[in-house]
Amino acid sequence: MKRWLKISLGILSGLIILIILTWLAGAFYISRNKKEILTSILGQLNKNLNGKITATGMEPTLLKSFPGVSVSLNGILLRDSLWSQHKHDLIKAKDINVSLNVLSLIVGNVNINQIAINDASIYIYTDSNGYSNTSIFKSKKTDTAKKSDSKTPDLAVKKIDLNRVTLTLDNQKRHKLFNFNIDQVAGRMQYPDSGWTGKIKLKTQVNSFAFNTRKGSFLKDKSLEGTLSAHYSRALDAIILDPEILKIGGHPFKIGAKVELDKSAFAISIAVDDILFKDVAMLLSPNISSKLLKFGIEKPINIRGNIIDDGSGKYGDPLINVGITVRNNIISIPAGKLTAANFDGSFTNRDTAGGIIGDENSAIKFHRLTAKYFNAPLKIDTFTVTNLARPIATGLVTSQFPLSNLNNSLGTQDFEFKQGTADLRLYCKADIDNFRFTKPVVSGKIKIDNADILYIPRKLRLVKSALNINFDQNDLSIQNGHFQLGKSELNVSCSIANFANLYYTDPDKILVNLKMHSPQLYLNEFLPFLGPRTSKKKTSGGSSIKTASKELSNVLEVSKMNINLTVGKAIYDNFLAKNLAADISLRGEGIYFNKISVAHAGGTLALTGNIIQEPSSNSFRINSKINHVSVKDFFYSFDNFGQKTITNKNLKGYLSSTVNIGGRISHTGKILPRSINGKVVFNLNNAALVNFEPMVKVGKFAFANRNLSNVEIKNLDGTLNIRGDKIDISPMQINSSAMNFNVKGVYALGSGTNVALDIPLRNPKGDENLTRQEKREARMRGIVLHLKAVDDEKGGIKIRWNKDHD
Repeated sequence: MKRWLKISLGILSGLIILIILTWLAGAFYISRNKKEILTSILGQLNKNLNGKITATGMEPTLLKSFPGVSVSLNGILLRDSLWSQHKHDLIKAKDINVSLNVLSLIVGNVNINQIAINDASIYIYTDSNGYSNTSIFKSKKTDTAKKSDSKTPDLAVKKIDLNRVTLTLDNQKRHKLFNFNIDQVAGRMQYPDSGWTGKIKLKTQVNSFAFNTRKGSFLKDKSLEGTLSAHYSRALDAIILDPEILKIGGHPFKIGAKVELDKSAFAISIAVDDILFKDVAMLLSPNISSKLLKFGIEKPINIRGNIIDDGSGKYGDPLINVGITVRNNIISIPAGKLTAANFDGSFTNRDTAGGIIGDENSAIKFHRLTAKYFNAPLKIDTFTVTNLARPIATGLVTSQFPLSNLNNSLGTQDFEFKQGTADLRLYCKADIDNFRFTKPVVSGKIKIDNADILYIPRKLRLVKSALNINFDQNDLSIQNGHFQLGKSELNVSCSIANFANLYYTDPDKILVNLKMHSPQLYLNEFLPFLGPRTSKKKTSGGSSIKTASKELSNVLEVSKMNINLTVGKAIYDNFLAKNLAADISLRGEGIYFNKISVAHAGGTLALTGNIIQEPSSNSFRINSKINHVSVKDFFYSFDNFGQKTITNKNLKGYLSSTVNIGGRISHTGKILPRSINGKVVFNLNNAALVNFEPMVKVGKFAFANRNLSNVEIKNLDGTLNIRGDKIDISPMQINSSAMNFNVKGVYALGSGTNVALDIPLRNPKGDENLTRQEKREARMRGIVLHLKAVDDEKGGIKIRWNKDHD
């Protein structure tokens, strides 16, 4: 063996022997001086404490810290001087292992290298007056205190190890509660001139991390695991944690912090990438997470934030600032989903600098947001929600898209868009009540071009449609509206006052003032409006795109509408009218004809009335004035008013009349037979009754030599009372070319006809040279036939003698 190797091994062996001997000496010393060493350790620990640390006993644990020596202190209690008042032990431990410097023991000193605390609880308590049991660590004031030249503290523990320790920080004054179940905290400490530095390995469970116990805990039931680099600065009296990776709930976060001990102030910085939004929300206190979980972000996001407490206690809550980066994501909101979403977001609970910290001064902001909202692309430069106690949302929304993108997206089957484009630019401001927009204020415009829209509930298809919808805060107007429904064309303008507020609160109070002009209308194309309107006033339940679409459909059904309509030509089946002017109101289940005038059949018609929409059919009431219309064309136009006895083929002449009738009309616009009741007062001028069956039968019965198939009547006034299938004929004197006769009774459209006819046999042609007075006096002279028209056995009419005549 080479000489240098022998010398080296000898020196090494000597060192090992020396270490062993030193360790044995230390162990022997501890075994022989347990009481003195315990007293020395406790004295070292109690030095400069405003309280006392006690132990029930001490046992050597020689092998735990070889080549150093260690002891186990049992039954440890650390109590401040006011423990008897608040009853909270600062430290209560089953055992604390203390590693001692062997050389210091030999020279009679106790220097602690390492402390391991096991199965313990640490409770840092601050009462409502601001007193804390950590005041135990404040230096005692003594008259003989001397300045030390030592650059290291009296107690310079180089290694700290906590196992199975419950740590609680309870601040009653500031309503803060931090509680941790520490599985392990292991740290190695160094003591430079500036303070101390350490590397701390952490594994713990968070029971409470409440900055305000009235609002709940952050990180509730989450695990914390990682290694922290910490150092204490004497100059700043602050502990600084360098940004390091710390796993929270298994996800890596980059955490940094600064704690200013003299002011009880702190600042925490947080950075995390590729984390799910719901996982972030669950880390926050319930008052925040309950709001955030109303929303959803499907793909992972990146977050940067900080939590700051200045220690003044002025604000109660810490200042929270959070930034979020979202790219190509899917966002769930109460009103639906935003797809392909990109934005930079931020949250602060102090939106106004220097203001309060809390919900009232909180703000959520979305910057440069682009997304598709049910296939409609949206662009919002800045969208802001302020005052989370009573949220208010503001933002400028722009979008351009084909209307067909909305198909299968609205959540209902009310609308189908065949073609057309929409271009919108809206500035919106609205309250948010339970995450639903209320009291909106909207300014801007929506422009729709070349739209082909099917409104399914009414089976209305509007083609070649275009309009500009203008929002002026709460009011809405429509300009340059053009629609084509079948062969009908409509030019529309519209104004709705206070629309935005009433839309959400009382849609049945919305009043639409609509002006419409058309060169021609085919009225049968509007028959779907005769169907019953919904009676539901409000849509309840969660706010979603389906609900919003139903709300729009509901508003269209229940809102009130005044229609001012002018039409060059109006056509309905056989009815043709010109120069139609109408004032119509839609109210609830009713269509009200306030005033309608029209040129028809060579004369004019003026009409008022209503149609009340009901499930099976509709009831109507009509008050009409008819002036000098062709009675033949008039009966033809109205399908002979639902009866087949006196038709347009039986009539000639001109009719003037006042009509006050009511009845029922089907949803397809047909008058239901035998449903009409009311009164008709009429005047026939230059009229003729052509091939009227009852008259023809009278002729065959009694006047075979007279032409009763074309009875001319110069003038006739009469009154008819209509009772379903019965028409009461008030007594009338009819002077015609074929005969003069009196008539009264009941004419039935079904069974029940009983019409009395008093017919003089004298031929009126023989009285042509008499004066009017002479004709009146001679009218009933001579033989008078008293006849009665009644039902026959085949459902027709037969003529018989009236034995019961007056």
